[in-house]
Amino acid sequence: MNQEFITFIKEHHVLNISSHEDGKTWSASCFYAFLEKDSTFVFASDKKTRHMQNIAKNPLVSGTITLETKEIGLIRGIQFEGSVKKASLKAKKAYLLSYPFAAALAPSLWELEITYAKLTDNRLGFGKKIEYRAER
Repeated sequence: MNQEFITFIKEHHVLNISSHEDGKTWSASCFYAFLEKDSTFVFASDKKTRHMQNIAKNPLVSGTITLETKEIGLIRGIQFEGSVKKASLKAKKAYLLSYPFAAALAPSLWELEITYAKLTDNRLGFGKKIEYRAER
């Protein structure tokens, strides 16, 4: 994953994730930590939520991270696809390092392994897109 993606991801802390099941979709916003070497988001979410129930049946998701601005020249954002699984010990440590207060809540933690992402960055030129595909 190139530096433009990593820089943008590290500047933010909330992702929007969309799940689907039986032809119905659902979205949720989640705080995240990012494992740069693994191109993986780590997020907390209860198994009982609608999006996690969907993910239990179909782990493939899509999502976004966006900079909210009305200035056309500053628009930036990432769209991504990936797969969700239970968080590894390494991922859990990264999340709790980013959000130490979460330890008291004993959250259910998950890893979202990015398989494809597209970064739009109008600062590099109107509609400039950079793509990432995982090599797995």
